[in-house]
Amino acid sequence: MLGFLSARQAGLEDPFRFQRAEATRRVLGLELNKDRDVERIHGSGVNTLDIEPVERRYMLSGGSDGVIVLYDLENSTRQPYYTCKALCSIGRNHADVHKYSVETVQWYPHDTGMFTSSSFDKTLKVWDTNTLQTADVFNFEETVYSHHMSPVATKHCLVAVGTRGPKVQLCDLKSGSCSHILRGIFFFEMTTTLT
Repeated sequence: MLGFLSARQAGLEDPFRFQRAEATRRVLGLELNKDRDVERIHGSGVNTLDIEPVERRYMLSGGSDGVIVLYDLENSTRQPYYTCKALCSIGRNHADVHKYSVETVQWYPHDTGMFTSSSFDKTLKVWDTNTLQTADVFNFEETVYSHHMSPVATKHCLVAVGTRGPKVQLCDLKSGSCSHILRGIFFFEMTTTLT
């Protein structure tokens, strides 16, 4: 490390090389926590997870079975080994359950009272966490692969939704409409070689 710092001070090393090397070292040293487990609710694979950003206590999971589960991550038993319990779920018998695989779940960035989910059933749903009822549903013409809300936006409530087609649709949670469509433009470069 001292050799790297000396080379950096002399201007011989990229300033971000040490940062990348340290980040890589830390990632390669990560291990799963052997003292914590999660109650199994999903009947098949889990596609997406999101931990709420306010208290970092609650986690959403969305499965390939269309089910959404809300977990409490807090260790209330104070035992070294514990299982995170499911507080509630939006299961197959729920009126508003997704028909197909849930691809993305995301907490509303500034309030745990709301979260969003998107699915292969061509919908983005906005949920009230307290009642587990949909507050709004956005329907799309194509399969929805992913969505995301900005964690730092304060002047808008836009959700970017990626669908099967080459476009991203921006849905406005305040107005309940798709406000913008960002179309993708693909450039293909042909290379010819002379022989």
